[in-house]
Amino acid sequence: MNICVIGVGYVGLVSGACFAELGLNVLCVDKDKDKIDGLKQNKIPIYEPGLEEMVARNQKQGRLLFTADIGQAVAQSLVIFIAVGTPPDASGGADLSYIWEVGRSIAAAMDSYKVIVTKSTVPVGTGEKLKNLIDSARSETVSFDVVSNPEFLREGSAIEDFMRPNRVVIGADSQQAGAIMRDLYSPLYLLGTPFILTGVLSAELIKYASNAFLATKISFINEIANICELVGADVNIVAKGIGLDGRIGPKFLHAGAGYGGSCFPKDVSALAGMARDHGYTFRIVEAVREVNRLQRLLMAEKITKALGGELAGKTIAVLGLTFKPNTDDLRDAPSLTILPLLREEGALLKVYDPAGMAEAKQILPYLECCDDAYACLRDAHALVLMTEWHQFRNLDWGLVRELMSEPLVVDLRNIYDPEKVRASGVSYISVGRP
Repeated sequence: MNICVIGVGYVGLVSGACFAELGLNVLCVDKDKDKIDGLKQNKIPIYEPGLEEMVARNQKQGRLLFTADIGQAVAQSLVIFIAVGTPPDASGGADLSYIWEVGRSIAAAMDSYKVIVTKSTVPVGTGEKLKNLIDSARSETVSFDVVSNPEFLREGSAIEDFMRPNRVVIGADSQQAGAIMRDLYSPLYLLGTPFILTGVLSAELIKYASNAFLATKISFINEIANICELVGADVNIVAKGIGLDGRIGPKFLHAGAGYGGSCFPKDVSALAGMARDHGYTFRIVEAVREVNRLQRLLMAEKITKALGGELAGKTIAVLGLTFKPNTDDLRDAPSLTILPLLREEGALLKVYDPAGMAEAKQILPYLECCDDAYACLRDAHALVLMTEWHQFRNLDWGLVRELMSEPLVVDLRNIYDPEKVRASGVSYISVGRP
């Protein structure tokens, strides 16, 4: 089967490479010719473990091709995946201008039956609007179906999530399109992957509901952490106690600086906006957004308080800038809220991140970027653990104490055992733990 994936951002590039790995012939399309030319030379524009090797392997074997010619890709493909961005608009909803642009391009190029699949995260009803747009843009009648196939890829483990997903959601309103999509994903079905076969509207809502629920768990445990600090309880023990309940589960119950990234903030905001558009106030989701905003402010206050309430002239070492480990993504990362607040109070910021420093320096040009974790620590008055990269989980506390002007650690991800760190002579403060 020949398929094409329009948009070679995070979702499109990972999906295209993984479909090729499953034996399909894949044409990846993007209007950014420089990006396409780079991909032809195996220059990967994003950081994702294992992706560079997979792209190189499938290009060499001829199953994965890159082009800037959307007309050629549409004409040669039975299934067309739309994987372009849907960033927040001015009101907080999803900006679908790229979806409509692609829809018009597909309409101009298709000359036979196509299955047009929205892989991008889109509000409920987008599939129907896309179908109407393509119909109205066609001068000749051509049969096609619009399908919703939301993605659930986690940055840093996206290939594993695609190749061994916990479910595949296919929203199709025609039997023919549903059968083609099931055939497309048949290798995963044979591995025992659960398939959810439903209509387009339900499939579109599943993605938003999933991300909003996970964001809710994060905001909930952060609220519990704040209460723990007031009463002297340990949020890690509390999280374990509630997570062992099978109805709740342990995942996403990790207290910290709040959620970020390209999905949760955007999708939570879009779901709230979608509800408002239909005359309904989604009160839980609105509260989740506010809790996440305030959590970042509380973390900045925690750092300031740890340094005695005065940051002017103080040097703060920061390990980790990206919103999570194993990615170079800084979109809506907590660091981009917390560090400017520290800077406003007069702090000097020395930072190290294994993948995110180049972009961070463009966004926050006053950062002093260091070559490694320990270079950050020299003469620092505090160390802030912002992102839980694996290499930050086994610091030499003796060397930390020796390098720092004041051996003080503010751990915003609860990476370490407080007693072990304190036993090494380093002051240690974390989130929601005594």
